Amino acid sequence: MPSSQQAFTSPTKREWQIDLIVALLLFGGTAAVVVWQNSHLAVLWDLSYTLENSYRIALGDIPYRDFPFAHAPITFLIQAAIIKLTGRVFWHTTAYCAVAGGLGTVLTWRTLRNVLRATKHSRLLAFLLSLPLIPLGIYSVFPHPFYDPDCTLAILVAVLLLQQVERKPSSKLVAIFAGVSLVIPLFVKQNTGLLFLASGIALIAALIVWEKVRRRTIQRYVLILSGAAMTFAVAILLIYLTAGLKNYWHWTIQFAAERRTPARGEMLGIYTDKMIVLWLAFIVAGALLLWFSRQRNRLWTIPAALLLSIPFLWPAIYLLRDSDPSERAERLLNVWPVVIIAAFALAIAAFRKRSGISLILPLILIAAINGCFMSQQLWGSTYAIWPLFMILLAMSLIALAKFAKQRASLVLVSLTSVIVFSLTIAGAFYLRSHERLSYANLDDGELKRSTLPQLKGLSTRGDWIPNFEELVRYADQKIPRDDGILLLPGEDPFYYATGRRPQFPVLLFDHTVNPYSPEQILEICRARNIKWLIVKQDLQDEDDGVNQEEEKITAALEQDFEQIDSLGNYEIYKRSDGKKAGDDDDDDEP
Repeated sequence: MPSSQQAFTSPTKREWQIDLIVALLLFGGTAAVVVWQNSHLAVLWDLSYTLENSYRIALGDIPYRDFPFAHAPITFLIQAAIIKLTGRVFWHTTAYCAVAGGLGTVLTWRTLRNVLRATKHSRLLAFLLSLPLIPLGIYSVFPHPFYDPDCTLAILVAVLLLQQVERKPSSKLVAIFAGVSLVIPLFVKQNTGLLFLASGIALIAALIVWEKVRRRTIQRYVLILSGAAMTFAVAILLIYLTAGLKNYWHWTIQFAAERRTPARGEMLGIYTDKMIVLWLAFIVAGALLLWFSRQRNRLWTIPAALLLSIPFLWPAIYLLRDSDPSERAERLLNVWPVVIIAAFALAIAAFRKRSGISLILPLILIAAINGCFMSQQLWGSTYAIWPLFMILLAMSLIALAKFAKQRASLVLVSLTSVIVFSLTIAGAFYLRSHERLSYANLDDGELKRSTLPQLKGLSTRGDWIPNFEELVRYADQKIPRDDGILLLPGEDPFYYATGRRPQFPVLLFDHTVNPYSPEQILEICRARNIKWLIVKQDLQDEDDGVNQEEEKITAALEQDFEQIDSLGNYEIYKRSDGKKAGDDDDDDEP
């Protein structure tokens, strides 16, 4: 393998041209998938949550202070800025997701180039390992603006900057910016960002001690921590001056943890599947066979590579065995704990062979991934973090290939090719099946496209869009723009489409984001003079819990509201007493 000094030599003009072509191919391929996804599906529940709250922020409302908000702010601030700068136009969000998705894949490729820089065929290997991210990019599976993909993008920027610290050890600016980047994910998504930041700070501090013992320079690591500390202090000050620290802590930490944190058994259950033991046994057997064959006939490397690749081949092989999308998806997602455990073990085993950031980077990524699992465990949380998987996989493959000694390059290229082929095929089927989005009805009915200028580019199967546009026209004709409206359960981007100002503190009535009971909602409607209630009948979101919550709230509100009209998919209610909300029944005297 090339020496580290050779690894950091400047690329030639031809190499720059090749890198540019590869970057454009990866960016274009991923962005095209995101645009294609948006051309035929819209997950109204999650899309509306992002657009409605971002629009509210664009109007000047401050989350945490002016309305309850259980999520970190950056994704919503980005979308609010887009609305302020370019107006309420849906296809702008598609463009954002396409660009962010393409950048995520390119950043992963650049990170892989650094990980593989000291190996032969590093350019080829980095390109191959980036290919699965075309169907599995940060915005490929779920193509609307959301905090999970944005958090992964922020982490990828941070990882790349941490790698640059080692490539440019004398640059103080790079080290400080690396520290700044460590903090950003915390304000994109709490659980993932918190574990990324906490593990990063702790491991860099440990690295400082380790390097000091080995009498090596530690200035760049101290600068990283300084940059992180300064950024965190500035963020805390901004929150204090705007939303208030107490409000932010209550909604993003206390309330979010109460409503979303899984039980410890659910978290550990990811690693208790009996098949994991079998897959790890194949990997151990393959590694031992590589070590055994290092001085023998190279044909021994074939069964060794086959054993190592079996856990990754199984998701593609299973496509031929079962047509059930959920079973296929489960086989693909089950490679996650295998790679995490293998990467952790190999990182510990290679402790003395690595130095600097490369020593701690696998552990930081593993911590961030497990932080992400705190939201919706393995099934729900992995859709936007496949780049982190590919980086961990690359680190693991390098460590495994070293068992083959002189044949490491041959093993690495062949093993990578087989694994990439399997992951790309299985990932494409996973993407096409919409299995991660199975909570929404995306496949029934004909494809319909929005005719509203604000929602240009919004497309999905079923009558969801035509029925919603009927509601928008009704509201324009029958409901005064200054009247307060409550929409249940909030599945549609009503305020974003109509340009009205929300007057109720909650816009989506889901257990994870709505802190109010039906009785409290009734009192707030009275206090805020909410005059109209619009109840959606058939929901695209097929979660039974949402329907039950909607029914409870509607039943509580019917004592103040009476139905006056019915549209294709919406029941229209109006305050029945004709008085200003908040007036008591005893106030009828002249």
